[in-house]
Amino acid sequence: MAKTNFQYEKRQRELEKKKKAEEKAKRKLEAKQHKGEEGDASPEEDAAEVEPERDSA
Repeated sequence: MAKTNFQYEKRQRELEKKKKAEEKAKRKLEAKQHKGEEGDASPEEDAAEVEPERDSA
């Protein structure tokens, strides 16, 4: 029976962890940028969207 190549398996696990970490950092950065875009709207615009629902009662 052939010996398993533990170094290869370990390297593959490390590469997978690195790939996941990069993807997570990318998602986090995109979410931060997206949140910044939403924050550009003035509070008055946000209030105008909510108030018509309250007036109908």
